[in-house]
Amino acid sequence: MSNSRKTYSDIYDKYIDKIFRFIFLKVKSPEIAEDLCSEVFLRGWQSFKGGNKIDNIQAFLYQIARNLLVDHYREAGKNQVISMEYAPTLASSQDLEEKAWLQSDLGQVKAALAKINDDYREVIIWYYLDELKVPEIAKILNKPEGTCRVLIHRALKALKDELK
Repeated sequence: MSNSRKTYSDIYDKYIDKIFRFIFLKVKSPEIAEDLCSEVFLRGWQSFKGGNKIDNIQAFLYQIARNLLVDHYREAGKNQVISMEYAPTLASSQDLEEKAWLQSDLGQVKAALAKINDDYREVIIWYYLDELKVPEIAKILNKPEGTCRVLIHRALKALKDELK
């Protein structure tokens, strides 16, 4: 395996779960998310092997994912809501009452996320689920850090308002 393939393989291993989760929370099915995620890494590889200088690979991959999602919805012609049948399940050792409670909460959060605007949804996913720092989000969005902090604050408020 060449050095660049090994390096890109490491990049893939490091970011695949984050990119998949980001896409999955915005599309209807895991199959669509897998297809889009594959395309993200294919385009990333083409850029990487083409010798393009990439300062922040994480920001670069998220930007590809955002662009693919825009294209996906443009083609679909409508927004899609996440189906609860694809919600993660708990380990079988937990009782049914706890499973039902978690599924209910997860459903409410997903429904609320679907109702807020895309920019808000993205920063919530990045900041709270992917645990990206404000400077990393600023690079992805190509905005000043202060603007991103305000965006995160407003996004959280919008999500809380939807959850009421």
